[in-house]
Amino acid sequence: MKFPFPSLAVWLLAIPSLFSQRSLLQSGPMVGYSEMREVMLWVQTNAPAAVQFSYWPQDHPEQVKMTTTYNTFEEEAFTARLIADEVEPGTNYDYQLKINGKAVSLDFPTTFQTQALWQWRGDPPNFTFALGSCAYINETVYDRPGNPYGGDYGIFESIKTKDPDMMLWLGDNIYLREVDWYSWTGILKRYTHARSLREMQPLLASTHNYAIWDDHDFGPDNSDRGFVHKDKTLRAFELFWANPGYGIPESEGITGQFQWADADFSLLDNRYHRSPDKRKTGDKTMFGEAQFEWLIDALSSSQAAFKFVVTGGVVLNSAKGGENYVNVYPEERTRLLKLIEEEGIKNVVFLTGDVHFTELSKLELNNGIVVHDFTVSPLTSGVNTYESENIFRVPGTKVQARNFATIQVTGPRTQRSLTLRVFNSAGEELWVQTISQQQ
Repeated sequence: MKFPFPSLAVWLLAIPSLFSQRSLLQSGPMVGYSEMREVMLWVQTNAPAAVQFSYWPQDHPEQVKMTTTYNTFEEEAFTARLIADEVEPGTNYDYQLKINGKAVSLDFPTTFQTQALWQWRGDPPNFTFALGSCAYINETVYDRPGNPYGGDYGIFESIKTKDPDMMLWLGDNIYLREVDWYSWTGILKRYTHARSLREMQPLLASTHNYAIWDDHDFGPDNSDRGFVHKDKTLRAFELFWANPGYGIPESEGITGQFQWADADFSLLDNRYHRSPDKRKTGDKTMFGEAQFEWLIDALSSSQAAFKFVVTGGVVLNSAKGGENYVNVYPEERTRLLKLIEEEGIKNVVFLTGDVHFTELSKLELNNGIVVHDFTVSPLTSGVNTYESENIFRVPGTKVQARNFATIQVTGPRTQRSLTLRVFNSAGEELWVQTISQQQ
């Protein structure tokens, strides 16, 4: 039999190959960090495979470039992180995953962007990022008996509809269970199970993703530097996320920093160096001295319009009980806020999670500097319905339901402002607040 168009015959012959390669795809692809000169792309297969990405500017599809090829293997959970390094600033790109040399067809867009070169050329670009914490994905056989703890997975599709430039994962991005904590096999299986959620894939594929961790993706509940397998969970975090770096020379862990337009983001590790909450002797610290001093240095030298400090646990919340900073490490919290005041560091906004409800806190220091703490939780985990007194809470901002938030950074260079919005799982707006650079 002859086909009327040769191209149709070629396409039909290619169908089995396309589907066979897609069957090797476990999760992703995911877009990681974005810089002016490079972007990181991530993918996970379910068996050994050669993976590669092709990419091209959206307005010049003929200019196709290729990443290197990486052979995935079992010890790394068949993950790969590849860099698109033939890019230009301020450009939108389409990309395509190749497995074993064959293009993989997906039913959602795969795009990324490079950051703009705006310095000395005009006002910084406006941008929007989404944020949230506490994403529990049910797996009945390993969950606690009773009502499922996770749910409303469509929230990830709702986040995607807001079209953020990036997504900031504020910790407890997975929940390691008892079956996972003490083996490399268990840790990787938990990451794989959570990352493979169908509703999450479109968000991962076209929104730049940055992450920190908290106790549940670090180890057991309320775990600290004493967790014996923190080296394993750190390695897993590195394999499954695509941050620009992990740790600083003086301090191991997930600590990092990146810029987006004229905003600085300091990603803190509140677990790797954390002293035990109940220890009666020795130092009492959440961050460790080296990381603490690095943060003050970074904030002091920053020229950003806003300085976002991203950490798993709440910082300003004054409520008694739980792992609130004020309850467990009050001296270190006092020192942190005092140094922000003494160094004259303006426009600090803590971005936090952990507590399974959302609220905005605001504190004015003695010299008039205002500090905010925007807590956003939970995404899909259970909701904290207990009432607590936080004297720094901005009235009307507490949300006790599954939710996420966006922050828009807008305005001319010296008059930037933040617009904070909170949405329920369906993407319906619950409240909005504005913070100006002048505040």
